Amino acid sequence: MDNNENILTEQGRQELLDELAWREGEKNAEIIKRLKEARDFGDLSENSEFDDAKEEQSQNAARIAEIRKVLATAKIVDSATAGKGPSVVSVGGTVEVEDAKGKKQTFTIVGTTEAKSLEHMISNESPLGAALLGHKKGDEVEFMTPSGKKRKVTITKITRAKK
Repeated sequence: MDNNENILTEQGRQELLDELAWREGEKNAEIIKRLKEARDFGDLSENSEFDDAKEEQSQNAARIAEIRKVLATAKIVDSATAGKGPSVVSVGGTVEVEDAKGKKQTFTIVGTTEAKSLEHMISNESPLGAALLGHKKGDEVEFMTPSGKKRKVTITKITRAKK
C-alpha cells in the first residue's frame, strides 16, 4: 500500500465528510462569533477569551486540512464486496476469532484512520488486523502482540456489511 494512501470504508468516508461539513459550517461560525465577542471586550493584548478563540480557530483549521488530506488520498473499500467475497477476511469485513482458551472476540477490519479499539474496529495495519487479512473461516492465524508475545487465534466467522 502507498504510504500516502488512506484506506477508508464508505461509513468512515461519510463520517469524515460529516465532520468536515460541521467544522467548516457550524463550528467555524461559532468560533467567529466568539472572536467578535472577545474583540468587543477591548484590549486584545490581555484578552484571554480572544486568545482562546484564536487557538480554537487554529486547531479547527488544522483538523479541516487533515480531513481534506485524508479524503484526497483515500481509497474507499466497499465492505460488501471487498476482498475475494465474503469467505475471506478483508478491509471492511467483520471477523470473529477464538483463542486457545475458547474466548471469542469480534473485530471489524478498517483503515488506520477509522480504527477505534474500544469499539472493536481494528486497523488493517495492526498486528492482528494484518495477520487476519486474506484468511478464511477455520484458519489458525498467528501474530505478534505489540508487547512481543506470540498469539494464535482461529477464525470462526466472517461477515460483510449489508448494502
